[in-house]
Amino acid sequence: IFFINLPVGVAVTLLALRLVDHTEGIGLRRGADLPGALLLTAGLMLGVYSLLEAGEQGWGSTQTLGLGGVSIALLAAFVARQARIENPLMPLRLFQSRNVSAANVIMGLLVVGFFGMFFLGALYLQGILGYSALEVGLAFLPSCIVMGTLSLGYAEKLIMGIGPKATLVTGLSFAAVGLVLFSRAPVDANYWVDVAPVQLLLGAGAGLSFPALMTLAMSGATPSDAGLASGLVNTTVQVGGAVGLAVLATLATSRTEGLRADGESVAAALNGGYHLAYLVGAALTVVAIVVAVVVLRSPASEREESHAAEPSSGEPAYADAA
Repeated sequence: IFFINLPVGVAVTLLALRLVDHTEGIGLRRGADLPGALLLTAGLMLGVYSLLEAGEQGWGSTQTLGLGGVSIALLAAFVARQARIENPLMPLRLFQSRNVSAANVIMGLLVVGFFGMFFLGALYLQGILGYSALEVGLAFLPSCIVMGTLSLGYAEKLIMGIGPKATLVTGLSFAAVGLVLFSRAPVDANYWVDVAPVQLLLGAGAGLSFPALMTLAMSGATPSDAGLASGLVNTTVQVGGAVGLAVLATLATSRTEGLRADGESVAAALNGGYHLAYLVGAALTVVAIVVAVVVLRSPASEREESHAAEPSSGEPAYADAA
């Protein structure tokens, strides 16, 4: 994989140098919040590690509570720093918009279920149903096809027709139903009965939800903050997925150990742990639906508010986005 990706990366770099216009930035001294980046990265890494270790050490152990406390302190220091420096890594003004804040919350909740399904679902297919690595990839192919088809061909039309909020709620509902169905998959599952419908539902959920979320998040950002809003949503995907998967894996492990102690077979105990993870992911998706219904506003209202908040100074856009 390395030798395949290396020439591709070099080619992309050369094309970027040739085709992308060179513009002067504001410089590393004013434009790169390296201490903030270190605080955020360290806080998230410690948080994920403490969650993963909670399955072994216990949720109330000194290690879990200590590392969790340090993680929270680092993240709090990051937020405090963003509020007082001139060019923050994550300007807190973005969260003044209801749509930007809600879209990121919903994205963080949604990706927990998707990351859990792909990671734990792969373990289920290989460890319990006996699939090979290639067969696992093919088993997940329907969700990717549906996701890509809806994202590229139909999501925009639905967003324009019924609105991004209705499209988002529909996609979230598909995802929640798919995760609930997956929590019923037995140890001797039939792919076409127990797995394929889940793949189709989750593919439809992602294909509708992600474009709608991006539309709603961007509707709440001023023109100068558009790049920041887009980057924030993509960051939320990675952070929410990492933290959420750590929680789901820990809960699944604890459930499996409990079932094994009660005399269940290895396959049944593992499957029971996976079922719990899928149900938690489904519950978080339902919470995301509630947030979408209660908090999100129409893009027209958000645009009016963002235009009113747009600074009238003649400063270039990249100065705000640095």
